[in-house]
Amino acid sequence: MLTGWGGNIDKDLPAGILAIEEAPHSWLLPQCRAVIHHGGVGSTAAGLRAGIPNIVVPSAGDQAFWGKRVAELGAGPEPIRLQRMTEDRLMDAIQQVLHDPQMQERASRLGENIRSEDGVGETIRLVEQTFEY
Repeated sequence: MLTGWGGNIDKDLPAGILAIEEAPHSWLLPQCRAVIHHGGVGSTAAGLRAGIPNIVVPSAGDQAFWGKRVAELGAGPEPIRLQRMTEDRLMDAIQQVLHDPQMQERASRLGENIRSEDGVGETIRLVEQTFEY
């Protein structure tokens, strides 16, 4: 469990759960079968880039948009709003991402596509094209 800037660590975590403040997504996520996150654009991008299913639990801002986008792409289930979170809903989502081979394949293919892009190069090309340098 990554606590992020808030550093909220429950001192009574169950066995097998490690809480740390931060870790490089580019290293950590490819080692995982799925990721559960708040749906911020950075976390969503990292989860999709890793090619694993994303479970999004939005609470504010644009997080719900990104959660819906993940579901539309087939790379995760419908988002679970934080206000509606229950143990059963979260367990259902976890079971879905772990046992749905089509979702796993879509997430994997999407990750491959994202990793093969030259985002910086394409951005430069579009800026130059737009401003005719």
